[in-house]
Amino acid sequence: MIITIWIYIYRYFSLKAMITNEQKSLESLTSREAAFSPLSALNKCSNNSHSREILHACEINIIKDASAGISWLAIISSTSPFIGLFGTVVGILESFAKFSSHSKVGFSVIAPAISEALVATAAGIFVAIFAYTFHQIITRKVYELNTYIKAQSEILIAKG
Repeated sequence: MIITIWIYIYRYFSLKAMITNEQKSLESLTSREAAFSPLSALNKCSNNSHSREILHACEINIIKDASAGISWLAIISSTSPFIGLFGTVVGILESFAKFSSHSKVGFSVIAPAISEALVATAAGIFVAIFAYTFHQIITRKVYELNTYIKAQSEILIAKG
């Protein structure tokens, strides 16, 4: 859970700053100034070149860097329920091993042991919910950044 939150916070705020810079750059390109913002990642990458190929390569590089860490959120969200389920299975097996030495075992003895084992599944699902949600939020932010960068690139190509 700690890794999930750390990845989310780090990527969210870095993407938010990048989106703000690219949004300001796009606004300045479409305004009367028609200037390319020096804060734009596209400007830094392209070195004032308006070649379609260079701008496209810069777009790919910026999005690749912006999407770093997203795959970890996807991995955590898809594997944590299975890790929790594995913990539950191990807990139930241990409980049944303890019960094998008793001649009579009632529901009042089995229920607490099984409920204790189910905590692992609940923890796995809890982590998965947050990891999946964070993954979707970050993916949306990368898409938003990509939109601003492509728009700037198209304007620069059109202006020549």
